Amino acid sequence: MLVQSKTIMPLNRFLPLVLSLGVVLYLYFSVSERAAIATGLGVALGISLYHAAFGFTSAWRRFLTDRWGAGLKAQIIMLAVVVTLFFPVLESGEIFGHRVGGFVNPAGIGVAVGAFIFGIGMQLAGGCASGTLFTIGGGSIRMVVTLFTFMLGSVIATINLPFWRSLPQLDRLSMVTLWGWELALALHFFVFLGLYLLVRKVEKKELISESDNLRQLPFSVRMTQGPWPLVLGGVSLALLNFIMLISLGHPWGVTSGITLWGGKLVTFFGADLSGIPYWKGSMSALDRSLFRSDSSATNIGIIAGAMSAAFLAGKFGKSQNMTVKGILTALIGGLMLGYGARLAYGCNIGAFFSGVASGSLHGWLWLVTALAGNFIGVGLRKKINF
Repeated sequence: MLVQSKTIMPLNRFLPLVLSLGVVLYLYFSVSERAAIATGLGVALGISLYHAAFGFTSAWRRFLTDRWGAGLKAQIIMLAVVVTLFFPVLESGEIFGHRVGGFVNPAGIGVAVGAFIFGIGMQLAGGCASGTLFTIGGGSIRMVVTLFTFMLGSVIATINLPFWRSLPQLDRLSMVTLWGWELALALHFFVFLGLYLLVRKVEKKELISESDNLRQLPFSVRMTQGPWPLVLGGVSLALLNFIMLISLGHPWGVTSGITLWGGKLVTFFGADLSGIPYWKGSMSALDRSLFRSDSSATNIGIIAGAMSAAFLAGKFGKSQNMTVKGILTALIGGLMLGYGARLAYGCNIGAFFSGVASGSLHGWLWLVTALAGNFIGVGLRKKINF
């Protein structure tokens, strides 16, 4: 074993990463190239999410409660990078001879209600969709509970989808298609600049800078053990989302994979989903490998990547909240996350991040109503002293 120091780690810390890469190679040769790409990108996303501690939930909560703006500013930069990469490619509809398409969905009452419910669930559960996955990879048992009810909530929502889809909604609207990528990009940058300046004006100045202790860490240590600068985390997520677009033909999404896991779980216990419209076109997916779904494979990769990062940092399983209150909020929050995400065509990733990246109006509607839900969720956390 190597001598442990500030820059040299024991070899066993690399074991989860080696195993994760081994699984990716196995998938490439034994399952499909597509499964390997989706899982490999998930591993990279998991590492980025964990090392940057890039949580949408905590960033929004800390801004609402403490006026800490660094997390929101990193998200704004992330969005600026991703639309710059996405918009020209989406307008052409192809890259390197491969067809590509964004997540463009109707904006309506279902999206607004779903995002609002999801926003409350974020604060009760203590994580969003991507946050649930990467904290599970970091060894959080409580978030396993959240994931379980997330799956159930999303399956329950599939039963009610015909009602929510029947409510008033706008047609699918892509601002890239409507205005062209140049004008759409310029308008998005104008909005991002306004949001960035607003956050800077509102935030508490003494909370802007990173800790001096973090800045003094060697670069190699921060890259392998964390924490990464938030902006680096946001830019890496934007780049990986773009790589997914050009390699798999679509942006990053989380919810459909979790819904698939929930469908497999309830059918294992005897439920019949064949009569539900949502499942009629995808019953075969319930019988196939989890790695045959891009979203499912990526989600598995995120957990594996976050676990690899947690081991590299020597922090696996260090943070737990297994109180009765913690478990109850995980159960309720997870149900709200799953139900809300399914109504809103996705979560903070598929509906918001990739929705905005696709120039879809529903991504912006998701943001506004999810922030309102977060505001309520933060108030509920205070009331129950969580």
